[in-house]
Amino acid sequence: MAWSVSALLLAVSDALAARFGSVTVRGELSGFTRAASGHCYFTLKDSSGAGAGLRCAMFRRSASMLDFAPQDGQQVEIRGRLSVYEARGELQMVAEHMRRLGTGSLYEEFLRLKARLESQGLFDTGRKRPLPRFPLRVGLITSASGAALHDVLTTLARRAPHVQVVLYPSLVQGVEAPAALCQALQQANQRNEVEVLLLCRGGGSLEDLWAFNDERLVRAVAASTLPVLCGVGHETDLTLADLAADLRAPTPTGAAELVAPSREAQWQVLQQGATRLQAAVHRRLDRCAQDIDLRALRLQQPGQRLRLQRAGVAALQARLSQGVMHQLRQAALNLQQRRDSVAFAGTRAMEREANGLQMLRSRLDALNPQRVLARGYAWVEGKEGQARTSVAGLKAGDVLTAVWADGRARMTVDAVSSDKG
Repeated sequence: MAWSVSALLLAVSDALAARFGSVTVRGELSGFTRAASGHCYFTLKDSSGAGAGLRCAMFRRSASMLDFAPQDGQQVEIRGRLSVYEARGELQMVAEHMRRLGTGSLYEEFLRLKARLESQGLFDTGRKRPLPRFPLRVGLITSASGAALHDVLTTLARRAPHVQVVLYPSLVQGVEAPAALCQALQQANQRNEVEVLLLCRGGGSLEDLWAFNDERLVRAVAASTLPVLCGVGHETDLTLADLAADLRAPTPTGAAELVAPSREAQWQVLQQGATRLQAAVHRRLDRCAQDIDLRALRLQQPGQRLRLQRAGVAALQARLSQGVMHQLRQAALNLQQRRDSVAFAGTRAMEREANGLQMLRSRLDALNPQRVLARGYAWVEGKEGQARTSVAGLKAGDVLTAVWADGRARMTVDAVSSDKG
């Protein structure tokens, strides 16, 4: 009888359920994830370090009853049932209950050390330094025989072959690894021949990566004068050295990608910049050409420009001549008006003077002594020619002159008598 795959897996699953029923197993959590549906998936690893692992699933209803937050590295005890996941044909355990074991686990020690170092400021983001953007010499602290060295060198050769790598070999696992890593880090800082340090190791369990949680190494990383980029384990692995470094990469390959930008990508950036610059120069030249054309149109031909200037000058001369003639005519008219005004005023003044003169002549004629003498009166003068208008002061023998209208006579006074009583 030949089984179909699904039938065989179903039979094995039924046999497991009948043989084991509900089982309880202890181990270390690894790769714990919680899906959006609320279901949890993880691997339960053997605490003895034998490398055995059991895939597990805890569905949302059971996961909602947990009284702690499961994390990788925790020692737990799980109760559930064994089954076969038909889609992959893998043995899995459906966990119905999980409890955390005692506080002496390795992960608990990791949490305690993390909290203590964090309180001392070793993980503060304010103390982290930016990495050089385009380094030419990169230091690499890792095992000389590990896969991390190959990954970093391959990635740098592909992305930035011009970057020189200086290897500071060190143990990366075991009891002696922390001291060796600290020595390599100290050596790199003393020689000061690179611009940035890569602290790398491949993936592994919490125990495998424990050297990168050692307090001595964490403090050495934080005290490094050279910037440190840490790429330890897989993306889900986290060590205290990662937290103390200036930058954390998910993997050694990721560290190489972060420390050296791709030459092709930078070349593309330069080409794009050159294209944009060339386009900007062309646009500027086009605008300048249009501006020159516009100015040329405004400038026109020199002969035409001169003709326009001459026409303008002629127009100005005509306007000037018309203005001068108009002003002359206006001045002549004003002069004639003033001449007429002066002549009229002179005539009036002469008439007024003639009338006044006639009046004075009439008055003079009225007062002329000759006219009085012509009526029969005479003018008497003394010896000195002074008028004698009274007998006062006369005496017999005085010589007088009598003046009439038609002549004069010389007389001698014989006697004087006065009409005053």
